[in-house]
Amino acid sequence: MFSDGRSFRGSRGACFAVVMKNLPAESGLMQSYETPSTLNNPGKYVCPACRSKIPPDILIAKYRNGETNAVSLLHQLAHVLQFQLEFKETVTTGNVPCLYFAFCVVIDGVEYKTGMGIRKKEARLRAAELALDELLPTLESLKSALPEASALPPPLPVKDKPSISEVRPCRAIHERKNSANLQIPCAVRDQLTKLMNSHPEFSSCAGTTVAFVVQTSNGFEVVALGTGNFNTKESVSSNGRIVHDSHAVVTARRSLMRFLYRHLLMFFSKNASMTEKSIFQQNSSSSSLLSLKNDISLHLYVNQLPKGAAQIPPQLRFNPLSISALQVNNEIGLHLSVEGKVFSVFSSALDHCGSKVVSMSTTDKITQWQVLGYQGALLSHFIEPVYVQSILIGDSDCREIRGMEISVSQRVEGITSQLPMFYCMMRPHISLVPSVATNSPGSSQLTYSVNWSEGDSSLEVVDGLEGKTIDESPFKSGTALASRLCKAAMLHRFNLVAKEAQRQDLLATSSYREAKRMAKPYQEAKNVLRAYLLQQGFGSWLDKVWVRDNFSM
Repeated sequence: MFSDGRSFRGSRGACFAVVMKNLPAESGLMQSYETPSTLNNPGKYVCPACRSKIPPDILIAKYRNGETNAVSLLHQLAHVLQFQLEFKETVTTGNVPCLYFAFCVVIDGVEYKTGMGIRKKEARLRAAELALDELLPTLESLKSALPEASALPPPLPVKDKPSISEVRPCRAIHERKNSANLQIPCAVRDQLTKLMNSHPEFSSCAGTTVAFVVQTSNGFEVVALGTGNFNTKESVSSNGRIVHDSHAVVTARRSLMRFLYRHLLMFFSKNASMTEKSIFQQNSSSSSLLSLKNDISLHLYVNQLPKGAAQIPPQLRFNPLSISALQVNNEIGLHLSVEGKVFSVFSSALDHCGSKVVSMSTTDKITQWQVLGYQGALLSHFIEPVYVQSILIGDSDCREIRGMEISVSQRVEGITSQLPMFYCMMRPHISLVPSVATNSPGSSQLTYSVNWSEGDSSLEVVDGLEGKTIDESPFKSGTALASRLCKAAMLHRFNLVAKEAQRQDLLATSSYREAKRMAKPYQEAKNVLRAYLLQQGFGSWLDKVWVRDNFSM
């Protein structure tokens, strides 16, 4: 589906039961190997490969043949390829009893998936296996970049300094990712500057910016953008013309949905040139659903670390002597947003919020979209789930992304096998990148939310507390001031696409709610996700009983 060749259908997290079952019995494979830093200490064990530089391909072949274990291979490769290796103790995932240990492998500062075990040796071994699962396919495809055993530095500087890919191919893999990590914030900053230069009176809204960026062979393009930080104070909307949640990530995501609707109309148009310009393609399989073209991938930029479980304290470790399992689950469990504040679903303070508009935290929404896709229920009638490959955090005050990784990926690791076809847990690459805008906490426009998507002539400004477009907004859809992001506007676009696609079954739906319920695979995936989160001890997903979706156009 995406340009790097990954198929989302194959992205399957291993459930904890399977992980534990597949751990090898304590034997020769469980022996511990020291890091290369111990090579000069004669009192410590030194693996044979670290005495003489055996070619990496031979080391990898021995691992593939079961002659060496994952921990040993990582230490051997660290010595031969000269990368920094660390086994970092971290927090366990889900509602796992405190008798389990958890480790992740860190290579040149890049963290890999967390492995768990009853003993620390088992947890380290599993972490090493998970890291190699990601690392080896890339290393094996870069054999020309791997140093030979006899490759010694010349006595004189007779050639240019070797490139990073020659000396440290593991780091080079991530340096290539870092290229995107610089280009994406630049693209977001350029688009944000262009919009705000046209309407400088709303520049104070930029601090909460969230953007979706499409990557093609031609580079990076911002296709949807949103800002905001509030829920509406209006608790009931019977006609779908109130925007209840104007948090930046929700605003940007609904702007992305407008972008997707626009390209669906292009695909289903009778104009061959317009169809070719669409980002969608018809699969050759028997499925009637469209998918993104093979050279297209999607990225998410957020200018602030998302609220909720992503903001767990960096010093949090699953240590039964200092932190209880209940405390850990309070931190990494589901959270609710109420009037700009965030509470754990287990918090007693929520008892006093019954009359206020409540939504799931930004972190939890992203977790959900990485399983269900960012397209939502209505669009899933036409397209396969749309996932982001990377999440880039531009928060200048953020120094730790471990909470984000745990929240978005590890909380739902293992769910894919339970999901219907096309749905999976898509694990994004999460990075810290330069910020594109600064916060303006004292601004009089604190409650304003800005939205824009590719193809729009100008931005729209919504008052987050009112859920409607402000009078001064550069774009207004009418005198009623209903936002172009409201549910009624989305249903209108849905009907336009259904008509162009000649989907009479969808055109016959009586309401917004019915159209969503008819998306059976999406609804099944949503039910599986919420049951899974509850089963893992992260709490119950908010049931919005106050939202009335039983309206029609």
